[in-house]
Amino acid sequence: MPVLRNYTEEVVDEILQEILPTQDVCKCERCLLDIKAIALNQLPPKYVVTDKGEVITRLNFTKIADRTEVLTAVLRAIDKVKKNPSH
Repeated sequence: MPVLRNYTEEVVDEILQEILPTQDVCKCERCLLDIKAIALNQLPPKYVVTDKGEVITRLNFTKIADRTEVLTAVLRAIDKVKKNPSH
């Protein structure tokens, strides 16, 4: 059965996991979800359904500009949550 996925969300998750150990920010579940939500709201969604769609989208995200855009959004979100955590 086909599943609708936002590939941007997967890339945000990947980048967040890569850089999180180097960031001085609360890593509780609420703060991590806030970071993810803030970052995703700054980025255009990339919805995929088929495996072919995922491959094409993944190839597009390997472009340095696209990954840099996601990295920038994640870093901004981390900074925002660090300055004003929800708890």
